[in-house]
Amino acid sequence: MKLIGTLASPYVRKVRIVMAEKKLDYTLVIDNVWAPETKILQSNPLGKVPCLVMEDGGAMFDSRVIVEYLDTLTPVGKLIPPQGRERAGVKCWEALADGVTEAAILVRLEKTMRPAEQQSQAWTDRQMAKVHAGLKAMSAGFTETAFCAGNQYTLADVAVGCTLGWLTFRFPEINWRDDYPNLGKLFDKLSERASFKDTVPK
Repeated sequence: MKLIGTLASPYVRKVRIVMAEKKLDYTLVIDNVWAPETKILQSNPLGKVPCLVMEDGGAMFDSRVIVEYLDTLTPVGKLIPPQGRERAGVKCWEALADGVTEAAILVRLEKTMRPAEQQSQAWTDRQMAKVHAGLKAMSAGFTETAFCAGNQYTLADVAVGCTLGWLTFRFPEINWRDDYPNLGKLFDKLSERASFKDTVPK
């Protein structure tokens, strides 16, 4: 398999962590989707990463779709419960974490891709409100268990860890560690895993 992505993308990192936890072999192909010479459209008509290209040339995109597929390839390190409320709970954690990341990315794009005179403070404030509300919800949801969705490491932890890692990388001014120390402890624990150490955004 071939994974097209960047070393900075939190969504690519989520897929890379899952592949490491599942002990799956793949080749990472770095592609800058903003560059004129990008080739991502050959595999993903939406022009986004991550994109997983299978051995037969078929492509799969959107990190949530990719990681769900990857979890079915081997019973090693199962990350998503098979059915029912537990499965929905893990996927809800993933959706929450991805939503926080998406809102923060929109703020970054507004500030870096749009001329200053065209930037909307109201838009930025709206997205940052989602970031802070999402962090608060993650902290409230992670209480007395070892991991986000209980006492077992799951995709919920991968998603939350990627979000917190990307906020630390791109938004160091957001003081989430002091505001939510339980998330800080979780992130420190996750950061000790080889899959997290090997995929720090840069």
